[in-house]
Amino acid sequence: MTTLDFIRIVLSHTSHPGNIGATARAMKTMGLHALYLVNPRHFPNEEANARASNAMDILQHAITCESLDQSLIGTVFTAAVTARPRGLSHEVFDARQGAKELLRYALQQQPVALLFGRENSGLTTEDVSKCQIIIRIPSDPDYSSLNLASAVQIMAYELRMGLSEKPAFICANNLPADFNETEALYAHLEALMIDSDFLDPQKPKLLMQRIRRLFARARLEKEEVQILRGILSALVKHSK
Repeated sequence: MTTLDFIRIVLSHTSHPGNIGATARAMKTMGLHALYLVNPRHFPNEEANARASNAMDILQHAITCESLDQSLIGTVFTAAVTARPRGLSHEVFDARQGAKELLRYALQQQPVALLFGRENSGLTTEDVSKCQIIIRIPSDPDYSSLNLASAVQIMAYELRMGLSEKPAFICANNLPADFNETEALYAHLEALMIDSDFLDPQKPKLLMQRIRRLFARARLEKEEVQILRGILSALVKHSK
């Protein structure tokens, strides 16, 4: 397998099948192959096939998922591609620097993902909370709306070009925590905060969003997640 084989392109709730086909074509021209579709409105579809041109193999092997969580299983790093300004933002990178961040993990044969949202409204705040960074593609501020497949093409190009620049490696001895492990930590922490009355589930406000942003910046390793969950379990045991 090549480095690019460890990079997933995830399209969430795509409305127009032509965009799925055009995405497949954009991916294949740059050597990307892993396409994940979260609840596409129309797929399989003849328009998608037509727009894919000679990239039908990408569509045929595309994995359709019922939820974003399902599409990210096993990944250790996800970047949300979005142009929307957000109050509680993750670290923001431009397309070139964001590609390098993804490649740092992919070069170690760790699965990563690029997440793209709906054509009309982009990604939700909840979608972005599942990611570690935000990528914004520089564009004219007076007209910053990129076509979905065009955005995929730009990021695929930056990933391919980034391979030649040899991004800094992560330490092979410090394995990053994967999506499943970090989500389990968030669930563990949220449950204990509710049990201790620190968090009111009826009025959560932005607490969990802030916690997710904090840990996203930390880029947690497997051992660190185990330590944190061990501390939480020990505190519960002691309190009883």
